[in-house]
Amino acid sequence: MRKLLVIALVGLAAQLVDGALGMAYGLTSSTLLLLAGVAPAAASASVHLAEIGTTLASGTAHWRFGNVDWRVVRRIALPGAVGAFAGATFLSALSTASAAPWMAAILFTLGAYLLIRFSRPLRRNPAAGRLRGRFLGPLGLVAGFVDATGGGGWGPVATPALLASGRMEPRRVIGSVDTSEFVVASAASLGFLIGLGSEGFLMPIVLALLAGGLVAAPIAAWLVRIVPAQLLGAAVGGVIVLTNARVLIGSTDLGGPLPVIVYLLLAAGWVTALALAIRIVSRTRRQRAFADAAGAGSVPRAAAEVRPGHPDPDTDPAGSRQVGVGVER
Repeated sequence: MRKLLVIALVGLAAQLVDGALGMAYGLTSSTLLLLAGVAPAAASASVHLAEIGTTLASGTAHWRFGNVDWRVVRRIALPGAVGAFAGATFLSALSTASAAPWMAAILFTLGAYLLIRFSRPLRRNPAAGRLRGRFLGPLGLVAGFVDATGGGGWGPVATPALLASGRMEPRRVIGSVDTSEFVVASAASLGFLIGLGSEGFLMPIVLALLAGGLVAAPIAAWLVRIVPAQLLGAAVGGVIVLTNARVLIGSTDLGGPLPVIVYLLLAAGWVTALALAIRIVSRTRRQRAFADAAGAGSVPRAAAEVRPGHPDPDTDPAGSRQVGVGVER
């Protein structure tokens, strides 16, 4: 019972992160399950089975709020399902000893990516036109395979790629990725069912993850208004990197002071990423406050310049040119 309560808290924490960032449910929960001693294939299978329920609820909510581009969902979900099924079959065929370093390496890489992504501003380059299938298809295939073999990765791979394209609103990117993840999680679960059998799913873990995720869903909507996503992403990325580094170092022959040096370097990188994220958040807040102050101060100045009996240059075309002053509006 104590272990199930801990796993329910894992599901709650993973859903809080996912609700605030639009990604990293599988990444966070798989990392914490591996830390608790669950076998890699069983961890990924259980996480994906639980995700069927959480992504269905999330996708329904996004659909009701108009955050879903169904054309993108169709073109990314089907290749994602193929990749997830192949990844689940591949992971099921690996032994536990071989799967642990493989899964830890994928999670470590994605955690490092989160650190890099959220330690700098996200640049968007608006472009005309719609996203094409030749871009969405391969993206879904790769994201689905990484998601199944790493126990997570659909959001961290698909969401930044769609945001960087600049052709979709951020809310539609997150809504479409979350909605399509239902199909991906279902295909991965089917692959694990064929590869591992029904005993591959640890149902108490699945139910505990699902319960924690459903409890956290409304809290995540409140959390995203309090904690900046930039800061949360950097924090979660560091936890994932350090946790999976332990598995990778344990699978090698590193001895002496080398593991300590590696941990210190990773911790220094995490602290640096957090400092950069805090700097970006502070700078953004200062710019927003300056813009609000400038917007509030422009109204009194405009009103003071328009004296009784004189035309308002912003509303009266005849007053748009002030003769004798040499200023043309």
